[in-house]
Amino acid sequence: MSVQIGISPIAWQNDDLPDLTANYTMEQALSEARQIGYTGAERGRRMPADTTGLKRFLGSHDMALCGGWCSGNLLVNDIETEKSVIAEQVAQFAALGAPCIVYAECSNTVQGDRSTPVNARPRLTRDELMAYGAKLSEIAKWTAGEGLPLAYHHHMGAIVEHPDEIDWLMEGSSPEVTLLYDTGHLVFGGGDPLATLDRWGDRVHHVHYKDVRADVVARARDQDWSFLDAVIAGAFSVPGDAEGSIDFAAVTDRLAKMGYSGWIVVEAEQDPAKVAPYDASKLGYDTIRGLCARAGLEVKDRVSA
Repeated sequence: MSVQIGISPIAWQNDDLPDLTANYTMEQALSEARQIGYTGAERGRRMPADTTGLKRFLGSHDMALCGGWCSGNLLVNDIETEKSVIAEQVAQFAALGAPCIVYAECSNTVQGDRSTPVNARPRLTRDELMAYGAKLSEIAKWTAGEGLPLAYHHHMGAIVEHPDEIDWLMEGSSPEVTLLYDTGHLVFGGGDPLATLDRWGDRVHHVHYKDVRADVVARARDQDWSFLDAVIAGAFSVPGDAEGSIDFAAVTDRLAKMGYSGWIVVEAEQDPAKVAPYDASKLGYDTIRGLCARAGLEVKDRVSA
């Protein structure tokens, strides 16, 4: 039983808030991430778009592709249209050996809108979400047939944010719809990390480790901040941060007990003017290595081809 530790380059290159990280390059992000010890990176928008170029870029930094965001529009698209829209990304990720595609419904999300409070996000009823799950199952069966699992990302500002909504989506979908388990979004969304693992551990295919600063999250809710304003204010952090509130030792122990074998990815959006990307990312990596060792999870180190 082993895991690999990857990172999203969002600390150096924030796709949603590019001005925040304008002083950093993607080359710096991957170079420093590999220096720290990370063996994989999720795809960022400022990486090469073509498969050959992306493979060469990742390979030049001895990094694997450990997933990446896919903006879904299944609420407004029929199944065949949605397949055609995401087919190129699915083919690319499968060709590069990614563990999954990170899929989230974006047709009506407010996560990228600084003028809309995260509290004003779209909501579906239980029946509506279960119907969406049935439709998503057809997409997930297709991606699996293409050699790429689909991992759904519950996300702030979107239709699947609260733990009840995670339950409804999982209940309404087939096993091919796996779960991207994100500690930070789960807690921000009102969930208990261990309760979700206990209920849906058999569906967890991909893991994001990010911490939350509880005081910032509380202010974001109380003062009707947008999701991006909460990010800028420091809602998220990395494992090991003394200001964080999530018990990652307990989460890691639970992952070990359920036999998780996959990627643990650090993804913590922060303002680099307040938190240096290298320092935060190294703290996250070192913390996860220590937690895995204590939990009996072997960390697999990738070796250059």
